[in-house]
This record gives sequence, structure tokens and C-alpha cells, in this order.
Amino acid sequence: MSTFLSTWVGVDDTAHVAVTVTGEAAEAVGSHSPALVADAVASRIAAKDFTLWGEEAEAESKIRLGWTELFETARGILPQLDELVAAIRAEGKDRIVLAGMGGSSLGPEVICATYDVPLVTLDSTDPDQVRDALDGDLESTVLVVSSKSGGTVETDSQRRAFEYAFEQSGLDPRQHIVVVTDPGSPLHKASVDAGYRAVFLADPNVGGRFSVLSAFGIVPSALAGVPVVELLDEAAAVADSFAEDNEANPAIVLGAAMGGTSRDKLVFSDVGSGLVGFADWAEQLIAESTGKSGVGILPVVAEADAPDAGLHDVLDVRLAPLDEEIDGPENGIIVAGTLGGQFLLWEYATSIASRLLHISPFDQPNVESAKAASRKLLDALPEPEAPLFVDNGIEVRATDIPLDGVTTVAGAVAALEAQLGERGYVAVMAYLDRQANPALASVRGAIAARTQRPVTFGWGPRFLHSTGQLHKGGAPIGVFLQITSSFEEDLEIPARPFTFGQLISAQAQGDAAVLAEHSRPVLRLNLTDAAQIDAVAAILKG
Repeated sequence: MSTFLSTWVGVDDTAHVAVTVTGEAAEAVGSHSPALVADAVASRIAAKDFTLWGEEAEAESKIRLGWTELFETARGILPQLDELVAAIRAEGKDRIVLAGMGGSSLGPEVICATYDVPLVTLDSTDPDQVRDALDGDLESTVLVVSSKSGGTVETDSQRRAFEYAFEQSGLDPRQHIVVVTDPGSPLHKASVDAGYRAVFLADPNVGGRFSVLSAFGIVPSALAGVPVVELLDEAAAVADSFAEDNEANPAIVLGAAMGGTSRDKLVFSDVGSGLVGFADWAEQLIAESTGKSGVGILPVVAEADAPDAGLHDVLDVRLAPLDEEIDGPENGIIVAGTLGGQFLLWEYATSIASRLLHISPFDQPNVESAKAASRKLLDALPEPEAPLFVDNGIEVRATDIPLDGVTTVAGAVAALEAQLGERGYVAVMAYLDRQANPALASVRGAIAARTQRPVTFGWGPRFLHSTGQLHKGGAPIGVFLQITSSFEEDLEIPARPFTFGQLISAQAQGDAAVLAEHSRPVLRLNLTDAAQIDAVAAILKG
């Protein structure tokens, strides 16, 4: 191991957050941290200095730095939140369903899983997944509708479905719906007019992926049973240290390691951190913040001892417990800490890495393109595109992949993988019910082992709000495998001219079209029978 650096911060000689970097990651810290300290980057972030990321980024940065003090400002909603929690518990309402996408759902899901409290996260337009959420005990259900604007088509459709279901069950939807949104948003006004149970207003100067300690993170978590003050206290305990212009600042160390090497991929594995699903939250933060202007850091959520963790362009990131010694990777990062502390750590570090990459961490210029393509398809609802061929009922379509003479799914997958370059990656995008098909994600490691390249696995459409930005805006080195399904039993969206099945189909087609516009190779497998999920998994595992 050529170089090694370890640093931590805490209170009363007790570590709350610790970061260790090795090999090229440590060398990057040695190269970049003196300049980061000299330029007072950490203290300027804490002071909301919107000039840190260049002139073109100033307008957006000026209205996106409220996250630096959420550990204090978010406490303003706690009295209203405590009162609501007590009231719904007294009424026997203890089933919390969260309708939200991206930053509105990933944070609360990690928080509730880590605290081991139940939360139904509805971040899909898959008809079966929506139907399953609707099939629960509606009388004991509180639906949290979480959206900065309310214009998110997935969340609006989920709200419509639940409101109709409440009414059909003889329940007053107004007593079962809680809203989290930005002040003055269309959803804010509509919720007040509708008379919903409660409306919580978040800080409008915080972007979705930085909003985990805002009302978007703490309202659904508190309703589900999490003592959210603990999270805010954990972040507060380390906030002053992250704002220090000091080479031992873990946020500077992590940010320099992330953005300062030629290794532009982070393969995350959890080695006992106790923070359940934390890498999924970090994935969105990093990918959407850095993946633009032809650059970016690709986060890969992987298993322990992942086959792609030691590749030449990868930093091996291990999420570890605070109270144990963990063997360091040859080139990588070990991070341990409290949940609230780590949320704030990665937000600082991602912002610092973005400065080193010379991009704005707060915009997402390519996210809207897939949404626009989906809306166009929903407006017209075109006839399905004819497949190139069908193999045992699986329809195969492709863009920018030579498939002349190929007649099998296995052959098409091999042709896609043949497009990989020495710095490329494979993105598997499954537009399926993630609750019913969790085993499908195991294909990730198998593909990585076969190709010896990093492989990401994302559930559609939720990944559109995270890695979807990097897919189009980052370096043009990815190849993309899309798995969709023709649904036997669709689900209506009340007062909408399209169904959930048509919506998720349009989202998949729209994303594929935008990837094609960016000359990304895309292989699309459409399953016509549920049994084909196992067949495709077997093919992908080789």
C-alpha cells in the first residue's frame, strides 16, 4: 500500500465520522487538499458562497446552499410534526406510505431501514408495485405526498390512485394525506385548497438530492417512527468540523479523493456500517451532482468483494462501522460514521469534488430530457415499435448495436457487451416491480465478473431521478441494458388519459430514445410473461 491517510471528527474524543484513504486516493488528497484549504473551500461552502463553482454555476448555486444548515433550520417544523405524529397514532394510523421520487424517497427509505421502522416506499409507476401499496390496510394508512413542485408525474399519479382508493373505501382522503413541498409551489396551493391533513413546507433553497435532512427526509421518517432529532443532532455534532479549512477535515479528504484521481468510478460495498441502503442514497447524490458536461463520477452500488472493485479506473469505497478496524483496499476509501453525520459528510464531499471537476453540483441539465420524451409519448401513445426479433417470447430491440445475424437474447447481450471500452461501464435498467423481483439485482455481480467492467443496476423509473443524469450528461462510455414488461393486468390512473402501464412504458421508451440521441448503445428486452424474468436473469448470469 503506497500511501495511507486516516482522519476523524467527533465530540469528547469519540469519533462521529472517520475517513481513511489509501493508494491513489491518498495521493490525490495530498495533491489537492492544500489548495482546497488555501482557497477556504470548506468554510466558503458553510458560508453559502455561490461563486465556488464558476460563473456559469452562480445562478443555481445561489439558491441551492440551504442544505449546509438544515441540521438547525429543519427543527422549525418539529412542533407541528410531533403534534401530527401523536394525533395519527391516537387514531390508529400507523402504516406510512411515501409517494416520492429521487431525493424525496431515497433518504427516508435509508433512514427508516436503518432505524428498522416500517415504511412503504412507492417510487415506481409499475402497476403491480402501485397495486400492492394500495392493497394494504387503507384505514390505518397515511400517504405522504412528497414533491418539491408537485409536477412530478409519478408522484401525482400515485396521489390520484390513493385518493380514489380512500374514497372507494368510504374514507375521507383529507384525513389520510400529508404533503411535503416547497412554499408557493403548485402542490402547496392545491393541497391547501384540498384540505389535506397537513402540509409541511421545505426550504426552497435546497435541491432534491441534498434534501435528506429537510422536511422531505424527516417528515415521512418521523411519521414512520424515527426519532429524527437524533439525525439532526448527529449532523450538528460534525458540522463545524466540516466547515474548517483544515487538511484533516474529513469532508476535504473525501472530496479530494473522489474528484482528484483519474479513477472516475466508485464501487460501494457495505462491510457492516449498520446504515441500511446508504449507498443507494449516495448514488443519487454523486451521479446527479457530478455527471454532466462530459465528465462525472460513476457510483456503483455493489456487494462485498465485488469483482469490479479493484479495476484500474475504480476506487473501492467501503462503508464501515465506527467501532471496528477494517482492512483497507489498495486504492480506495473507508468511511464510517453516524447516519446524520454521513449525510452531511457526503454532501460536503460531493460539492468539493465538483469544484475539482469544474462542474456545478446543483443542476441536472439532462434529467428533463427523458421527462420531455416521456410526455411526448404519453400525448400520442404511439403503436409499439416492432422488435428486431423475438426469442422465446422476449422481444429484442436495440440502438447502436450491430445485431446482424443475431437471433437470441444471449447473442444480443454479448453484442452489447462487445461495445464496452477499457473505461466503459454497463448500466442495467429494470422497469419492473422491485418489491417482487429483488433477486434480479444479483445479475449485477455476474455481469461485472464476466466483462471485468463496472456494472450498475437501477430500477426504473426511479433511477431516472439519479443515475439517469450521468447516463446522458457524463462521459460517453456506458452501454445500456433496458428490461421492460408487457403487463397482463394494468391499473388506471384516475382522471388521466393514460394508465400506469402506459406511463412506465413511455418512461422506458423515452429514456431509451434520449440515450440513442446521445449515441449510447441501448439493448431493450421486453418480457411478455412473468416467467421470463428468471430466464433473462439466467442469461445475464451466463
